[in-house]
Amino acid sequence: MIKKKRTVLVGTILLHTLLILLVYMFQGAIFPFLRIGGLVPLMLPVAVTGIALYEGRDMGGICGIFAGVLCDISFNQPVGTFTVLLTLVGLGIGILSEMIILSSFVTYYIGCAAVLTVCAFVQMIPVIAQQNDIPSSILMSTAIGQTTYSLIVAFPIWFFVRALGKRRERLSPAARD
Repeated sequence: MIKKKRTVLVGTILLHTLLILLVYMFQGAIFPFLRIGGLVPLMLPVAVTGIALYEGRDMGGICGIFAGVLCDISFNQPVGTFTVLLTLVGLGIGILSEMIILSSFVTYYIGCAAVLTVCAFVQMIPVIAQQNDIPSSILMSTAIGQTTYSLIVAFPIWFFVRALGKRRERLSPAARD
């Protein structure tokens, strides 16, 4: 029984790691060539939101740490910003999914919109702190544009996180505990 639980856990972690890596590759290698209005979607927070919603706080937190480190490596942000943010997202949405909210498409999309909005504002902090003379209207339109583009990309990611979550549901109750 314990060996089966361990095997399921290792398999689940490997599949989610693969998903995070694939999303990271798409975000960094493909979507920079598919810019819309100069904007690139932010996909890793979307993946963490979905994983946390369908898998809970433990897997959400683990994937949040991993995705956050990848974001910190990729973006010109203060070290640890996205690691902390996406870890909190994974834990927070995971806790909510275990206690209060349903794991549904609508919940996923609302969660993604909230997380992407927070991420857009976090990305603005270094720009504002440097006291650049960039008008706030440009910062806001960039944040809204990136969030909207990311929400469009969130739709296909939902199929993958839902499929991984349903994989776990298909297992016997003894293997899930």
